[in-house]
Amino acid sequence: MPEIKKRIERYRRQALADGIPAAVIQIPDNRGYLSGFEGSAGTVLITQEDAFLLVDFRYVEQAREQAPALEVIQHHPEITITLKKLLKELRISCLGWEKSFVTLEQEDKWRSSLDGVTLVPMPDLVAELRMVKDDREIDCIRKAAAIADQAFEQIRPMIRAGQKEKDAAIEMEYLMRRLGADGVSFETIIASGPRSAMPHARASDREMENGDLVIIDFGAVYQKYCSDCTRTLAIGVMDSKQKEIYQIVQEAQEESMKAIQPGVRASLVDEVARSIITKRGYGQYFGHSLGHGVGRSIHEEPTLSLRDETLLEPGMVVTVEPGIYIPNWGGVRLEELVLVTGSGGEVLTRSSRFF
Repeated sequence: MPEIKKRIERYRRQALADGIPAAVIQIPDNRGYLSGFEGSAGTVLITQEDAFLLVDFRYVEQAREQAPALEVIQHHPEITITLKKLLKELRISCLGWEKSFVTLEQEDKWRSSLDGVTLVPMPDLVAELRMVKDDREIDCIRKAAAIADQAFEQIRPMIRAGQKEKDAAIEMEYLMRRLGADGVSFETIIASGPRSAMPHARASDREMENGDLVIIDFGAVYQKYCSDCTRTLAIGVMDSKQKEIYQIVQEAQEESMKAIQPGVRASLVDEVARSIITKRGYGQYFGHSLGHGVGRSIHEEPTLSLRDETLLEPGMVVTVEPGIYIPNWGGVRLEELVLVTGSGGEVLTRSSRFF
């Protein structure tokens, strides 16, 4: 897999450039990104010259099939025994590890077992590499978005008075799988009426009613890559306040998507949407960031938030999802998945937004 070799080289240039001769990677999505191996357990070891994948007996054949770019080693039931032996053979006396993932217990075990090896906690540098997607990754995200779009168009007739939120959510997830998804990006959110004021409400036994606003947040997984999309529908005819809120959210989304350009700070895109909602008097009801990166994980870097100063680059994929949530009344959220290109932003989610 040529893309795996390129990723490993990028990691070497970024993570092993400060005198650290080797690093272990265990965060599941990072491990898969750097190796192609999708088993539930394993450790990647990257040095300046070599790349290894250490797995137990259960995964040896799978690892050899999925990770041909790395040398696969079946480790001892206690992995530190194999790791210690390998580091000694390679004459590695300094080892980096992912400080956001390794537990204190694991760190203590390494420090007591890997005598003679200096352990260096490292930030999640793979997450930084994963921000910019290659062509294959983008193709997978496109496919995931297309599957979810199709499922949404089929589920729309179920969004009607008398239908339970939970039943519609179950059907939505079934449809995505039937249309080719390997799974769902997250538990489908369907929140109606007053419950739509809860941004991450779980689908409940509540029966939808005439006059309800219904938020539907959904995503499909295709070959390990996620999509993410939100639509807000109305059961019956929207009243004047519902139309007002919907139009404000729609304007905030459209204007912030126009702001997506290479070299633009992520925080600026959030600011565009937030200023529109605030000027219309609803700033206090927009309490989350405008968006987030999407890839192997449903939430990746960068975030479109006031705190993120990342400069957008072609190949990044982010959500743009402004919302207004008014307690005891309801809410509106609209979300698109946007690919940063050399000239702006390309919307990957194409399902209808008409309520």
